[in-house]
Amino acid sequence: MKYDSLEPNHYATMIKESGLTIYDAIEIGDPDLWIPTPELEHLLNTAMQGLSLTGLPLRTRSKVVKEHVCRALGYPVPASFKKTQPRFQGQFFDTYVQKSNNLQVWNEELAPSRRYVIIRLNDEDIVVKVKVVTGDTLAMLDTTGTLTQKYQARLNPGETELELISNKDTELLRGFVRPTLDLAAVASPVNQPQADQLLPIGEIFDRLKSLVGKSFADSGYDQERNRGAALHRLVCQSLGYADYRDDGQFPDVRHQLLEVKLQTSPTIDLGLVCPNSTEALDVPMIEGRQIRHCDVRYALFYAFTNGQDVTLTKLFLTTGEDFFTRFPQFQGKVLNKKLQIPLPAGFFDD
Repeated sequence: MKYDSLEPNHYATMIKESGLTIYDAIEIGDPDLWIPTPELEHLLNTAMQGLSLTGLPLRTRSKVVKEHVCRALGYPVPASFKKTQPRFQGQFFDTYVQKSNNLQVWNEELAPSRRYVIIRLNDEDIVVKVKVVTGDTLAMLDTTGTLTQKYQARLNPGETELELISNKDTELLRGFVRPTLDLAAVASPVNQPQADQLLPIGEIFDRLKSLVGKSFADSGYDQERNRGAALHRLVCQSLGYADYRDDGQFPDVRHQLLEVKLQTSPTIDLGLVCPNSTEALDVPMIEGRQIRHCDVRYALFYAFTNGQDVTLTKLFLTTGEDFFTRFPQFQGKVLNKKLQIPLPAGFFDD
């Protein structure tokens, strides 16, 4: 029985029919049973917004939340929840109920492909929003130094303004690309990638290179998300999309498996994502093949700011597979047993 893979309820229906429990393993990218992060967020928001937890003790509140999550995703509610890490092993996520913006993760390191379901309560203990992020996205939100970035690399700018580091996509991706494609007619930037809707890396380079020399208003060092959003908007326009959308998930332009980085310094922060990793990426399989982190394309824009305007001066484009052939890697380690990550203002906004 087949359903429209773009309809979030498809996944809940298939899970219910499968008879699986929250502890049964599911392969990342399974087209019927693995719920991609955007669809997971949609399902949970639809089912849980307005849920009242008023007056419930903390343990009872946690149990009630997990029961509602089970029902929203089509899982049977267990008589009791096992103390596993994470609690929802099949979909690889745990739940965090937050009235404040201080997210606490105890006794474990962040994992790049693990999901964190963050449930926002208002002052009356009513659910107002659910946000789902992967560990790599969560790691990049920490600006306090509580969480040491696990992967970093160095950008040596060189003299060339335009550098296409990878002439070809990874072997896995080559069978799905299409050289001539009107993106305005087929998709939004945050849609899931599909066969014959992926531009080759060379075509992406040709569409983005005109951005070098362009400027946009600088919102300041404490507003990195706004800087990034301004660049992402320009990137979407140059690629040919009819609209601009950014849901904060990795990679930035999911439909093209394209991560965009703005560099005003030589240090490239990669968070928990190692670009050449062969681990599965949280997107649905394409024609039965699972996309990996190393298949993602990375567009790095080197830029100069005078405090008022950011000017793009160089463009580098590479596959994750080739990333460290151009940008030398250095590493830190996650040492904290308790991670406290302040969620930025606007985190729960659409």
